[in-house]
Amino acid sequence: MHRGIEVFNRAPAATATAWLLACCASRSWAERLAAHRPYPTTDALLAAADEAAYDLAPADRAAALAAEHPHGPDLSGIPAAASTALDAAHAAYESRFGHVFVIALEAYRPDEHLDQTLAGLRARLANDAEEERVVAADELRRVARARLTRLVAGLGGQGPEEARKPEKSAEFPDSGPADSPYVPV
Repeated sequence: MHRGIEVFNRAPAATATAWLLACCASRSWAERLAAHRPYPTTDALLAAADEAAYDLAPADRAAALAAEHPHGPDLSGIPAAASTALDAAHAAYESRFGHVFVIALEAYRPDEHLDQTLAGLRARLANDAEEERVVAADELRRVARARLTRLVAGLGGQGPEEARKPEKSAEFPDSGPADSPYVPV
């Protein structure tokens, strides 16, 4: 068994729940995953996380989306027009759907994140409310899965004292490690 999943499994319930809430701000999701420990492997934990995400009630999903903060790709060195376009698309999305835009960018290189984010925003603004609810829920699930993967991997290299808190990004303090390919925008 991987050391990270061992640390996760042995942590007190309150600690595990706090770690999980840093991955997805749905209390029901976090408590469900913490309550079903121990997990034999990280893959089993991730499968349980996916299942719990698919089972989120609308209010739980809304709470998790409300906790996401609008941040995105590094905008240093990009033209002002691109920054303005991103801000405008984000504002239009939030106005239309009532929550921040969440997108998983793991399939793209960091230098493609801005273009993919803008393309995603533009494409998803054309969705009706129900279609976007489904897409946003799946993106939130993917973001939570990535954060959980990083959490368990990070726990594998730490002692019990260092493992008490999940790693945070200096650039986006609410998003997990800075090397994350997942960004809510």
